[in-house]
Amino acid sequence: MPGSWRLAFDDEFNSLNLANWQPNWLGANNSSITKPVNSEEVECIDPAQSSVGGGVLTVTAVQRSCDGYNYASGLLESNGHFNFTYGYMEARMYLPSDGAGGIADWPAFWADGQSWPNDGEIDVMEGLDGGACWHFHYGTPSSPQQVGTCAPGNYSGWHTFGADWEPGSITWYYDGKQVGQTTSNVTSAAMYLIVNLALKSGAAVAPQSMAVDYVRVWQH
Repeated sequence: MPGSWRLAFDDEFNSLNLANWQPNWLGANNSSITKPVNSEEVECIDPAQSSVGGGVLTVTAVQRSCDGYNYASGLLESNGHFNFTYGYMEARMYLPSDGAGGIADWPAFWADGQSWPNDGEIDVMEGLDGGACWHFHYGTPSSPQQVGTCAPGNYSGWHTFGADWEPGSITWYYDGKQVGQTTSNVTSAAMYLIVNLALKSGAAVAPQSMAVDYVRVWQH
């Protein structure tokens, strides 16, 4: 990525920095147990399922009754703490293995706007059916659209996932190698960061853990 860059956001997870993150899905406060992101998920979001130690964020999904759900897991989001327009976002993550050469459950690193899908959603990486996948969502609530696919290979274990969001383009990189790009309907609306470990209906496997070494954003 040529040009001059400055580090605009950097969390090395030496602590759970609540100046950077809300530990639930748009909760009223830092201790709120919330609903998951969408109706395909079967877990509550409990701040207790996200912990930091040894410079690593660990998000653990478990099977237990929680606020009407049969599972509990964790999520961090930066809305109101760090919102940004354009830049290169990157996370080094440990993704749980499904034991068959792929990723277990539904871990994700992504960015979202205030009004979905009008303001866009950039999925830097989401584990879908064992694969590591990149997508961009746009459109309207009555007609949501998406572009993207899954990268070949096994991305369980430690890997680095990034996306360069520029005016008119988004380019995805896994372990430093370009895996995708789009120039269609790219948003200019401010976004916030999310890392989470979701569980999908009919395919939940728990306990499972996802780890994050760092999350960084560079801007021109």
